[in-house]
Amino acid sequence: MILVDQPIWPAHGRRFAHLVSDTSFDELHRFAIGLGLPARAFHRDHYDLPDAWWADAVAAGATVVDSREIVRRLRASGLRRRAPRPDRTTGPPRDHATEP
Repeated sequence: MILVDQPIWPAHGRRFAHLVSDTSFDELHRFAIGLGLPARAFHRDHYDLPDAWWADAVAAGATVVDSREIVRRLRASGLRRRAPRPDRTTGPPRDHATEP
């Protein structure tokens, strides 16, 4: 199922929604291609959907849910891809004796 939240996320002078699938990335990519979204709008597990495209996504069959539901459904489906955390074990050793 394709899901979309409200376009409330500000960036680049406009608002964005998140477009996801709780079924597969193939389903998500096919839907995004059908809308005409560029590949650069895809980020790990979702597309950033500009506010001007939101009504088209809903008209094409996306189900409107809140952002918490999007995260819940992505986790439940196993499709959630979090941003990698920085590896804090690498890098130069810190000299704790000289730190304030």
